[in-house]
Amino acid sequence: MKFVLTSLFYLTLHTAAVAAGPNFVWIIADDMSPDTGAYGLKDVSTPHLDRLAAEGRRYARAYSTAPVCSASRSAFILGCYQTTTGLHPHDTENPQPLPAPYQHLPGMLREAGWFVTNAAAPGTVRNGRTVTKAKTHYNFEHDPAKMYDGSDWRKRAPGQPFFAQFQITEPHRPFPIPEQYDEAKLKAIQIPPNYPEHPLVRRDWYAYQRSVEMVDQRVGLILDQLRAEGVLEDTVVMFFADHGRPMPWGKQWLNAEGLQVPLILRGPGVTAGAVEERLVSLIDLAPSMLRLAGLPIPPWMEGKAILGGEFPQRSMLFAARDRCGDAMDRIRAVIEADAIFVRNFHPELPHLNWSGYKEYSYPGMPLLRVLNQEGKLNELQAAWLTPQREALELYDLKTDLHNMAKEPQAAAKVKELNAAMDAWIQSSHDQGAQGDPQTEPPLDQIQKDKRLEYERVWKTRLKKGQPSDAERVAWWEKSYGLSSDQRIP
Repeated sequence: MKFVLTSLFYLTLHTAAVAAGPNFVWIIADDMSPDTGAYGLKDVSTPHLDRLAAEGRRYARAYSTAPVCSASRSAFILGCYQTTTGLHPHDTENPQPLPAPYQHLPGMLREAGWFVTNAAAPGTVRNGRTVTKAKTHYNFEHDPAKMYDGSDWRKRAPGQPFFAQFQITEPHRPFPIPEQYDEAKLKAIQIPPNYPEHPLVRRDWYAYQRSVEMVDQRVGLILDQLRAEGVLEDTVVMFFADHGRPMPWGKQWLNAEGLQVPLILRGPGVTAGAVEERLVSLIDLAPSMLRLAGLPIPPWMEGKAILGGEFPQRSMLFAARDRCGDAMDRIRAVIEADAIFVRNFHPELPHLNWSGYKEYSYPGMPLLRVLNQEGKLNELQAAWLTPQREALELYDLKTDLHNMAKEPQAAAKVKELNAAMDAWIQSSHDQGAQGDPQTEPPLDQIQKDKRLEYERVWKTRLKKGQPSDAERVAWWEKSYGLSSDQRIP
């Protein structure tokens, strides 16, 4: 009897302590760069995200640890690099249980008394259907029904703190193709100089930006829900994307376009209207929440808490890209405040390493090759299509365009960052050198399956499984409503 009473006493104390804990909300966009009004983009209308930034803190230099979803998500849900845990290959075909000592953040908070949920953002519709299943997409074995308490944070016990994730499917491809175009907005889009000026490129970017505006609408609905329940002011809200925009120089590629993400925080203790210029990684979010929750940060977490104490002073972050679907690769990057250094472990591969997914999803892929064959790309654009690439790359983050690695004045910087990368690979026990986990199917089988998937898509579209680049471009132009006089001149 004494044991029971004592246990109840400590349980009551624990419950009371938890009840005083903060609420957390993660709003996660799929495949989005910092393309909002608050980040300086004038081509989109994002009033809800802009208000969130005005009421909270915007992080100007936030980066994912991988330029693809499953590797990045596996990292930020654990608070450590995917290369450390062996979760580096994208979309692992045969996921295994998390090895000791790693634990995912939802489980840690749930064990501590938080009500933990994961939901599709309100109003989510894809391909004409309402989306109810929320994305997880981790490279470790998990059962969402056991990982979370449900999909609605409002079903928690009275006074119980909650951690709610809202997954926004936009702006992941396929973009909804507009039925009509606002010509003023279409002309106003600032196409980056590494992309060719072409009607198809412009309409593809237009569709992407309208998809970003849909992200903003979903954020507004989530904030309205929190406000209506009277918990917004007691909740730490974090909006971010899992990696950069889904464009030929973005998603799957280890550069600023593939790695830099929006990160906006609002809530108790967050100064309104603040802008943080120091480096932040998405793996910093998990330890930040644990600190705010008053829970210990495990020593294996490689992220640094950016809330609830002194801001971590770092001169660099790291990122990695490994196999993405059928595209085997190994690339590592060091990110500084003003520069990014990249090492290609397979310089014999091209930048546009074949990816079945990108080849049936991105109109820019065949278009670049068609324009290059016709001599219509500038030197910067054509460099992306060379059959091989440089082993080392160094870019000024103000432009992220011209590789300075071989310039004499950059020699000292290249040597410094190369050494820093070697030290990180060793200290973090980077498992990328071993390739895929042994549980994976052989690469040749993966590539065969992905090629068949690619052919099935194009058979549906064009009645032929291996259309030419020109045929694919023509299909995309027709899909985007380009008339014959607006197509490739």
